[in-house]
Amino acid sequence: MNSEDIRRLIGEGEYEFTFHAQQERLADNLDITQIENAIMAGEIIEQYPDDPRGESCLVAGHTGTKPIHAVLGWATNRSSGEKILRVITVYVPQPPKWKDYRTRGDRP
Repeated sequence: MNSEDIRRLIGEGEYEFTFHAQQERLADNLDITQIENAIMAGEIIEQYPDDPRGESCLVAGHTGTKPIHAVLGWATNRSSGEKILRVITVYVPQPPKWKDYRTRGDRP
């Protein structure tokens, strides 16, 4: 996955949220505009090319001073067969899982 394709698809509104991503964004009190802005200005900090569920990546960005992580992957549009960007999950990174928004912390 690359930042150019991600930004283009987010900018065109050619993406979807999983049910899990919707739950997580509501739990962290994030609105869709905040998530879109964080992804558009963010950077890919981890790539998962061999994920058994399909290629994905972790994007880190900010909305104001609040860091946001979004795991993005590919889905297939059922009617057209084309690939569509999918927001798999979104959350505010916090200790102990994250030392800061770019650095993984200790896991229990």
